[in-house]
Amino acid sequence: MPTITSSFQRITCLGGLINIQRFSTLTNISAHTIRYYEKIGVLKHIARNANGHRFFTSKDIDWIQFVKRLKEMGMPLDNIKLYADLREQGESTAEQRKQLLQDHAVLLEEKIVLEALHLKKIKEKIIYYENVINKN
Repeated sequence: MPTITSSFQRITCLGGLINIQRFSTLTNISAHTIRYYEKIGVLKHIARNANGHRFFTSKDIDWIQFVKRLKEMGMPLDNIKLYADLREQGESTAEQRKQLLQDHAVLLEEKIVLEALHLKKIKEKIIYYENVINKN
C-alpha cells in the first residue's frame, strides 16, 4: 500500500506500480485528465500490462505533482507540454527548461503584485464599511 509523506505527497509504491484509479486518487487528478495528459504528451512512456491497462510508478507521481503545481501557478498547458518535451530530451535542454520556468516566474511575480494590490483595495473597502457600520 502506498504511503504519502510531506506536503508534496511523495509516494512510495510497494511493488513499484499502481493502476490509474489509485494514481487518480493519490494525485487528485481525474482518470480522464490523466488519459488526456498521456494523449497530448504531458505524461510519457506509461507502462501497460498485457490487457493494455495503464500502470504508474512513483516517478510518474513525482512528475504529475510538478505538472499539477505548474497548472496551479497558471502555466498554460502548451508550455507544460513544451517543458515535458524538453524534459524527455534530457539534460541538453536544461537551459531551455530553466528559461521557461524563469519566464513563468516573472509572470507569476507580476500577478502576485497585482493580487496584493487587489487585496489592499478590498481591505480598504472593508474598513470603510466597518466605519459606516460603527457610525450607526
